[in-house]
Formats: sequence, C-alpha cells, structure tokens
Amino acid sequence: MTSVDKIAVQVEAMHGNVRPILNEVLHALDKLLEKNMPTTIDLAGLPFAPGELDELEATLGNGELVAQLDALGSSRIRETAYPGVWWIEHRNAHDEVVGRYLEITRIPEILASQDADIRTGRARLGEEFE
Repeated sequence: MTSVDKIAVQVEAMHGNVRPILNEVLHALDKLLEKNMPTTIDLAGLPFAPGELDELEATLGNGELVAQLDALGSSRIRETAYPGVWWIEHRNAHDEVVGRYLEITRIPEILASQDADIRTGRARLGEEFE
C-alpha cells in the first residue's frame, strides 16, 4: 500500500446552486413586498448536482398549507416554512414530474379562480335560483 492509499477521501455532493437560489428567493420576497410582483423560479430548468434539490427542499422546509390538484395529472402546491414561498410540483398521468417551481407570491396562480370559471359558476348559480 502506498502513502496515497492511506489518505482518507470523503466524497460530498456539491451544493453550489442552493445558495444562489435562496438568494434569488430573498430578492423575490423583497420584490413581492415592495412592488407586489410575484416571481416564479423554474427548478426543472436548473442544473442540480446530486443532492442539491433535496438540500433546497429541506432548507425551505414545510409550511402550514398543502393543496392537491388533479387535472391531466396531479399537482401538489405546498407552502414552505417561509410564507410567500411555495413549492409546486406537477406530474403527468404516469406520475412523472413534468414541472417543478418555486413561486414567490401571496397565493399561487394555479389556485386562483379564473374569470371564465367564475362567470360559468355565477351563471350556474343564477340558474339554480331563477
């Protein structure tokens, strides 16, 4: 055995993307508070090293709200431990992740009722009471 064989080597995942994303979240929260402007960060479009996505998710933690939608696959909308920061994951009919986002907003856009849906619901309710 050579002296090189005696050197203890510890392999750790590189976590180079977590800090910049958290910094972006901080700036997005400022933008939300100061200008009422939401921000969406497309996590699926970012190059994560092994373990980084898990580290980001663990760092942001879990908040009080979780919503599950079922439309052309499932979507899970979860508030993180930081109000205004939402972890959103969309899956297709085969349960494969097709979108993963951080949405920095008061309420995620996908949960907001659309005008067309409100009009349809209003018409239906009106018909019930005519």
